Amino acid sequence: MIFPELCKQVGYASTRPCGNLVYFLSQYLIREAETGFEVLEVELDRKKKGMMRRVVHSRVLATPGEVYVYPQRVRLHNRALLVRLAQESGVRCTIFRGLDEHLTFVCDPDLSGFLTIPVYDVIPPRPSLSATIRELEEMGLFGDLGVVFEHNLRDISQVEADVFPCRASGFSKTLDADLMIGGESLAGCLTGAQLFQECHGKKFELIDICPLSMAGGEPFIARCCRKEREGIGEYRGRFGAIVHWGASPAEIFSAVNSLVSQWRARLKSDEKEIPGKGRLN
Repeated sequence: MIFPELCKQVGYASTRPCGNLVYFLSQYLIREAETGFEVLEVELDRKKKGMMRRVVHSRVLATPGEVYVYPQRVRLHNRALLVRLAQESGVRCTIFRGLDEHLTFVCDPDLSGFLTIPVYDVIPPRPSLSATIRELEEMGLFGDLGVVFEHNLRDISQVEADVFPCRASGFSKTLDADLMIGGESLAGCLTGAQLFQECHGKKFELIDICPLSMAGGEPFIARCCRKEREGIGEYRGRFGAIVHWGASPAEIFSAVNSLVSQWRARLKSDEKEIPGKGRLN
């Protein structure tokens, strides 16, 4: 896959106010042809100085018949989305125009090089972790990380239980509003079990609905109401990030960044320890 990291590496050659000279940061050119657009990779004269420089070598990456121009403006920093849209186009190369009129392209789109992060959350009510990650991703805040998210949401309304955690979820009988007589089945977690015991002191059956109990992939991120679990590390042998039930968008963004950084550092460390891999060999 060829996907320029920065839009300033992509030049748009529609007119020639400076003749055959191009902007010194250009590595690729999108050029108008008679039947559409073609995409070129260019090498500039490094011996010369100045903003505009001569092309010493070029090669065509995609011809007009292999190029599709996406019709809508997009957030260019949402790189995972652009790769998906390029895959859906059905052609080798897709050109995108940003909200600020900058251009970029994706050639031979492939998501296999992106790190997949499983997200674990529950509904109802609003799955704030999952929903916030989608919103931050749409804004392009994770674009530089090279990640995609796999959202795993458990619908607790489908759980066969007598009592549910709280009124905010819209259930008719909840632990925070109703009196327990004992023997109820409770859709809850460690916090719910603790609350039941302290408030009612009676026996009950716990059906665990904590998102952490769903975590099976890594590196994962999950939501939990236990403040002491918050942070990044291993949970039941799986490496991931745990954010509090009411974590802010800034906290979630920070957690994802730290998770990716620490996970990739772990992978590099593992490579150095394996004979035949890494820089030590």
